[in-house]
Amino acid sequence: MLASLQTCFELPDHAALAAMSHVLIALPASTDIPEDCPERALLLSTLARRRLDPEALADEPVMANSAEGGLRVWLMLDRKQSTFANHSLLCDGMTILLDEEPAAVDLLICSKTGDADWMAEQAGYVALANGTPLPNQKKKDAPRRLEQLNIRGVKPLPERPRSLAEGNLLARTLIALPPNSLTPSAYRTRIATLANENAWQVEEFDLSRLRTMGAGAFVSVAQGSEANDAAIVRISFISPQPQGHIALVGKGICFDTGGHNLKSAETMIGMHEDMAGSATVLGILLAATRLALPLRIDAWLALASNDISPRASRQGDVVTALDGTTIEIVHTDAEGRMVLADTLALAGRSEPDLMVDFGTLTYTMIQALGCRYSGVFASSDELAGLAVQAGSRSGERVACFPMDDDYEEALDSTQADICQCSLDDDAPDHIHAALFLKRFVGELPWLHVDLSAASCDDGLGAIATDQTGFGVAWGVQLLQDWLQTSR
Repeated sequence: MLASLQTCFELPDHAALAAMSHVLIALPASTDIPEDCPERALLLSTLARRRLDPEALADEPVMANSAEGGLRVWLMLDRKQSTFANHSLLCDGMTILLDEEPAAVDLLICSKTGDADWMAEQAGYVALANGTPLPNQKKKDAPRRLEQLNIRGVKPLPERPRSLAEGNLLARTLIALPPNSLTPSAYRTRIATLANENAWQVEEFDLSRLRTMGAGAFVSVAQGSEANDAAIVRISFISPQPQGHIALVGKGICFDTGGHNLKSAETMIGMHEDMAGSATVLGILLAATRLALPLRIDAWLALASNDISPRASRQGDVVTALDGTTIEIVHTDAEGRMVLADTLALAGRSEPDLMVDFGTLTYTMIQALGCRYSGVFASSDELAGLAVQAGSRSGERVACFPMDDDYEEALDSTQADICQCSLDDDAPDHIHAALFLKRFVGELPWLHVDLSAASCDDGLGAIATDQTGFGVAWGVQLLQDWLQTSR
């Protein structure tokens, strides 16, 4: 649950400010401290003690204790800098305050320029997103959430910052749950509850139905699980007057052992987070619902566990996907592209105007980019441009990768229409994975997002936790930009 939000157009007077315990003061970028800056004398003395110039506030927040014992943090936001840079600065500043687990935080927007509303939106999003701790099962010292956020010096915020924060928090909450709390069955129950709360339509394709339909790629992954609870779930938000139809597809592997190609203990740590793509899709859907985007959005979640058992698929098996494509299994730990293949084929049957899939798909993407960017593949240069623009504007950065046909030779099979992956080193696996998935998209406009930034030590950009919820803000921005260009 997010903190309650109140806004006030007036900055507090001296007495009201003195009574506040935790305050972040956001200033516009400048070489001077404005005369009306709250607690200006304290800030100037703190800068002098640390031998810092005022413009240092644009690089790192500065903190001090007020005479009454309150905690004060100052920083400077600069619209000329990237969204990522401003979010990172705000996250650092908010972390100083939230580390004390306050019940309330006051954000003071001290700007007489036209940037005040923009500053408040950025600060509000970062504060709301980080104010609620992720799930834990501690008996003692469980972290306390922020209950009240007061933003002063601006008019009421639009819905967007709160919607993005709520969507991001939903994604991170799901990702943080331990694997015994988020099995495919438990996940489906949570989805049903969310759908009831948000008036979403839901349709489930369970294993029995998928076997009958011929979804052999998905079933080849799910068949190793004793629970038999895997499913493809479609959740739909339909605006009263939709101006486009979007399909969002998310990889939801609730735990990934690697199958017969079993992971080592070190690499199996954190594999309950292999469902981050599906969580991202749900976060986007929730934010889009809150914003009432004029779209039909079908969210397709491929929920399964990649378990090791006598029934699990083996290297060399040949299976038939939903669209009739035969696939030679080369490595059972490349399961994500298998569940996505049938889910993409199923989602494509309704011929959406745009299809976007998300998954923590390949380790080679992390090797290529680290955990600060995610990789994107696009069916057209125009979509690639939209993807990069959305990354810049949202503060969730992406880089585009090639998907040329000559890379696909490595996926040739002597036994089937295509190999699931290649064990050769002639091209990175993230390119092979994208080319494999492309087979199941056809000619539809399509973006594939390999979520290398789904987890980042000590957080990333706007988010302070290791689980970043990357893709929610990017996805909402992409949809809004796509709506503008498609009109």
